[in-house]
Amino acid sequence: MEQTWAEFLLQYGYIGIVFFLILGIAGIPLPDEIFMTFIGYLSSEGKLNLYLTYISALSGSVGGITLSYVLGTRFGYPLLKRYGSKLFITRRRLRITQFLFRKYGNWVLFFGYFIPGVRHLTAYLAGISRLSYARFGLYAYCGAVVWCATFIGLGYVLGSSWELVFHFLNRLGPVFLLVLILAGGFLAWYCWSISQNRAGSSRPK
Repeated sequence: MEQTWAEFLLQYGYIGIVFFLILGIAGIPLPDEIFMTFIGYLSSEGKLNLYLTYISALSGSVGGITLSYVLGTRFGYPLLKRYGSKLFITRRRLRITQFLFRKYGNWVLFFGYFIPGVRHLTAYLAGISRLSYARFGLYAYCGAVVWCATFIGLGYVLGSSWELVFHFLNRLGPVFLLVLILAGGFLAWYCWSISQNRAGSSRPK
C-alpha cells in the first residue's frame, strides 16, 4: 500500500491528493484517513511540502463535500436509491446518518468527517433537506479544516510509525475516533485563540 501510494503521488503530486479526496468524500470507498496520515508522514520526511499538502487535502475535502451537497440538492433520494449500492451506501448507513441529523442537527456535517460511512452521506442529506449553502458551508468546511489537520498532523508527528493510525482505527474504532474528534476540536480552538490574540495585539491602541 505504501509503495502504491508513493508511486501515485510521484506521478500526480498535489493534484493527485485533491482528486483522491474528492472521490473519497463523494462516496468512492477509499481509505481517506490512512491516506492523509501517509501524506503527513511524507511531509515529515521532506518528500512533500507540509503546507501544500494540507492545502491540497483541504481543497479535495471541500470539493468532495460540495459535490455531494450539489448532487443531493439536484437529484435527491432517487440518486441514492439508484446508485447508492454501487458506492457502498447501504440502507443501514443511511438510517444511521438520518438519526444523527435528527439528534445533532447540522453539527453532523462537522463531526461526520470522523465517522467512516457517515461522512459520505451527510452532504447528500443536507442537500436533500434543502439546507442553505451558507449554513452547509459553515459546518462542513470547518469540519474539513479540523479533519485534514488532525490526520495530516498525526502522520507528521508519528513519522515512520504512521501506520499506527491504521492499527488503532481497526482495533479501537469508535473510541479512537472520539479521541481524534476531541483532539481536533482542541486543535481548532487553540489555533483560533492564537489568531484572535494576534489580531488583538495588532490593533492600534
